[in-house]
Amino acid sequence: MFNPRMDDPDLPLGLLFSQWPATAGVFLSHRMACFGCPIAPFHTVTDACAEYGLDETMFRAELRAAVAV
Repeated sequence: MFNPRMDDPDLPLGLLFSQWPATAGVFLSHRMACFGCPIAPFHTVTDACAEYGLDETMFRAELRAAVAV
């Protein structure tokens, strides 16, 4: 059985959002259009951070904090 890891660099955003719905709020707070984007099943957090010019380490920390609540 596949057990996705949120810190997997190859994890598609579509799977991230379905496994950890609270992460969508982090994207929305940065005004990122990834949640609901038809490309989300193919992009990763790394791709999104590069596209929006965000520090990936800090962004991933925000994602972890969102699911820890």
